[in-house]
Amino acid sequence: MTNYGRPGRPAGGSLIHQAATTPRAGRRRLLVVSALAIALWVIAYGQIQALADLLAFEVLGLEPGSHLGEAVAFFLYDVPKIFLLLSGIIFVVTVIRSFFPPERVRRVLVARGEFSGTALAALLGVVTPFCSCSAVPLFIGFVESGIPLGVTFGFLIAAPVVNEVALVLLAGLFGWQVALLYVGTGLLVATVGGVVIGRLGLDDQVEAYVREIKLGNAHEERPTFAQRLTEAWAYTRDLLRRVMPWVVGGIAVGALIHGYVPTEFVVEYAGRDNPLAVPLAVLIAIPLYSNAAGTIPIVQALMAKGVPLGTTLAFMMAITAISVPELVILRRVIKPRLIAVFVAVVTAAIIMIGYLFNAIL
Repeated sequence: MTNYGRPGRPAGGSLIHQAATTPRAGRRRLLVVSALAIALWVIAYGQIQALADLLAFEVLGLEPGSHLGEAVAFFLYDVPKIFLLLSGIIFVVTVIRSFFPPERVRRVLVARGEFSGTALAALLGVVTPFCSCSAVPLFIGFVESGIPLGVTFGFLIAAPVVNEVALVLLAGLFGWQVALLYVGTGLLVATVGGVVIGRLGLDDQVEAYVREIKLGNAHEERPTFAQRLTEAWAYTRDLLRRVMPWVVGGIAVGALIHGYVPTEFVVEYAGRDNPLAVPLAVLIAIPLYSNAAGTIPIVQALMAKGVPLGTTLAFMMAITAISVPELVILRRVIKPRLIAVFVAVVTAAIIMIGYLFNAIL
């Protein structure tokens, strides 16, 4: 199961400690290397399309417009594009997130009211690149700290449904309007879902051992900016390694859809004329597992075939928020009744949002 937690520490001390002992010249070198990496990133990103066409149609000799040619060209274009986007986004967001230690976040959430606390927890989930599996440790910490159950579910719903990786990928593929729409709908699902769950009085459905866990008083380090960069590079490498199979698999599925699935077939079963398209997309997504970044290529291919945006957003949210593998992990923390309520609330919210945006766009 993909884990989006902090990367493992090498023997001999943390990366922050190692960076702290680096001479000033070494820190300058780190900044220079980072600047060069950004320049190379920009150059590489601008050459992706030309390189993909060269490999597919010149080197491999595939026919432009053929099923295989279009599928291979789609794959060769999306793999480097998405991994370049991922590397840049993860690095920047990791540096930003280093200014907000978990202990400080928990203290802030405890002081909030029901709605504002749930909305704030949902916003935290947006900027935290976790799936439900790796969000469970923070969920446990929230519950033990005395944060209301609904607030904790605001975070737990938002963490897999919306994350900064999918946000910027959607912006790059479809524009910022679609990306902000994705964030807004995800926050709405998480906030409303958290408030509803919080008002159902299901605190007894959390496993007893969770509330018995006692958190230690974590020491909050204040690393320098160079140390934050060192941590961010390490975390980016680790996370890219972990998500690579899911992203490449998603791109492969998207390439097959793009090259081989007839547009007429997709439009017939998932187009605007089918009133059951949105719940059908959600039902198809539940048995699957991926992080939000891994679903982007599939979403891109479906939209290219004419599937409405609301249906594709419903599919994307369902595959990351209510997939079977993640529910298995949650069962270790919460009881079946609360899991059923969680699934019902999130599923209903996702379906309603799918229909809403199909109607207005």
